[in-house]
Amino acid sequence: MIHVSWLDIPVEIDFTSGLSDWIDKVTAYYGKKTGEVFFLFCSDAYLYEMNLAHLLHDTLTDIITFDTSENPGFISGELYISFERVTDNARQLGYDFMDELHRVMIHGILHLIGFMDKSQQDVQDMRSQEELCLSLRPGTL
Repeated sequence: MIHVSWLDIPVEIDFTSGLSDWIDKVTAYYGKKTGEVFFLFCSDAYLYEMNLAHLLHDTLTDIITFDTSENPGFISGELYISFERVTDNARQLGYDFMDELHRVMIHGILHLIGFMDKSQQDVQDMRSQEELCLSLRPGTL
């Protein structure tokens, strides 16, 4: 089941229509099922503090993913996303906001599935998988 919450920022958009179906489609493509997945939206400051506390990274980031999966056939986790970072990245890269938001969200899902982005090759593979997953979005997303 997909859950969406706003932690320390008010957001006035609803982008959840079709979200569960899309995530289920992606996880099924990789031979998994969707367990409990929490998308937790926050500010840059909130995610920065989490990055320092949990990963010892002194940088801004757009997403931090915590895998809580207990069954290898299911993905479960908490995906903390900086709404500010996604907005800035979309603007700087010249991308549509919703496309960038979906890319970041699916990036976290891909981490739960088992994809990494530590090496240069991992990053290339992750980008390729993101594009594939974005192509699986239904028209209503």
